[in-house]
Amino acid sequence: MASDLFQSPDYYNIDDLLSEEHILVRNATRDWVKKDVSPIIEDYAQKAEFPKQMVAGLAEIGAFGPYIPQEYGGAGLDQISYGLMMQEIERGDSGVRSTCSVQSSLVMYPIYAYGNEEQRKKYLPKLASGEFLGSFGLTEPDFGSNPGGMVTNFKDMGDHYLLNGAKLWISNAPFCDVAVVWAKNEEGRIHGLIVERGMEGFSTPETHGKWSLRASATGELVFSNVKIPKENLLPNKSGLGAPLGCLDSARYGIAWGALGAAMDCYDTALRYSKERVQFGRPIGGFQLQQKKLAEMITEITKAQLLVLRLGQLKNKGLATSAQISMAKRNNVDIALKIARDARQMLGGMGITGEFPIMRHMMNLESVVTYEGTHDIHLLITGMDVTGINAFT
Repeated sequence: MASDLFQSPDYYNIDDLLSEEHILVRNATRDWVKKDVSPIIEDYAQKAEFPKQMVAGLAEIGAFGPYIPQEYGGAGLDQISYGLMMQEIERGDSGVRSTCSVQSSLVMYPIYAYGNEEQRKKYLPKLASGEFLGSFGLTEPDFGSNPGGMVTNFKDMGDHYLLNGAKLWISNAPFCDVAVVWAKNEEGRIHGLIVERGMEGFSTPETHGKWSLRASATGELVFSNVKIPKENLLPNKSGLGAPLGCLDSARYGIAWGALGAAMDCYDTALRYSKERVQFGRPIGGFQLQQKKLAEMITEITKAQLLVLRLGQLKNKGLATSAQISMAKRNNVDIALKIARDARQMLGGMGITGEFPIMRHMMNLESVVTYEGTHDIHLLITGMDVTGINAFT
C-alpha cells in the first residue's frame, strides 16, 4: 500500500485567515483521506472500480451535505468548511470528490432548497448518512452545454406523472437509490422530479471503458414510461434556473477540489525533486525544475486566495454564478497545467501508479469539461464583463 506523505502548501499563511472550526474540519478530512483513500485508490483506479466501502467513511466525516442544517442530517457547516472538505477529498481522488459533490450539491441541495418539508424529512437524513446515494440527471446524449434543449419529458396522467427520456454521463448512476431528474412538462417548462430505484421502467446502465475518473461509477439514467408519484415533484422552483442553481453549488466545490489535486501534484513533484539525483545533485537544484516548482506554488497560492474569497462571498449569499464560473475554470486549468509539469519532473515514474500524478491528470481531463466546459465558463465571464451574450 502507498504511504501518503502529503504536506499542504501554504505559501501566504492562508491558515491564519481560517477559523478554528475550518482547520478542524479540514484536518479531520485530511486524516481520513490519508488513512482510507490514499492507500487503496491506485488499485481501484487500475481496476476501474468505485470503492463502495468509502461511503460509510464519507458519511461519518460529514462529507454528504456538510452545509445542510443538522435537523435534516447535515453537519450545518459554512461554505468554506464545505470547500475545504472538497479540497482534501479531491486531493485523494477526483472521483471520490465527485461522489460527494453529486450527493451534496446536486441531490441534497435541490431537495432542501426546492423541495417541501415532507421531501426534506423523507430523503435528506438518509442521503446524509449514506444509506441512500443519489444521482443528478441533467445532461442528455444530445444536450450537454445546452441543457435547455433537453427532450426528457413527463406527462400528467391524473394521479401520477409519466416520465420518458434518458440522461448520460451521470456520476453514481449505476448504484444510486434516488435521482433528481430534470425534465420538461407538457408546456415545455423544466421541473425536478425525484426518481427512486425500483420504479418500473427506470434503469441505470453503467458506462465502461473510461480513461478518466476510473474510481468513480458513471452511467445512464433511462426512463421508459416511469410512473412518478405527484408528491415526488420538487414544488418550489422550476425553469432552467433550478438545475443551474444546483450546478453553482457543485462548481463551487469543484473549484476547491481541483485545488486539492493541484496541491497533491505539486507536493509530490517537490519531494521528488529533492530526492532524485542526476548529474551529481538533486534535480531540484536545476533552474528549469525550480521554474516549474515556482510557477506551481504561485498558481496554487492565487487559487487558494480566489476560493477563500469566493467562500466568504458565498457565506454572505453574495457569490454570483459568474464568480463561481471564474473560480471553477481557473482552478481546474491551473491544476491540469501543474499535473502536466509535475509528470514531466518525475519522468517515466510520473506515469506509474507508484505516484498519484497521472491519475490526477486523467481525472482532471474530465473535470475541465464537466459541469460547464472550460470554454463555456470563459463565455460566462465574457458575458458578465461585457453585457453581451456570445452564446447565440
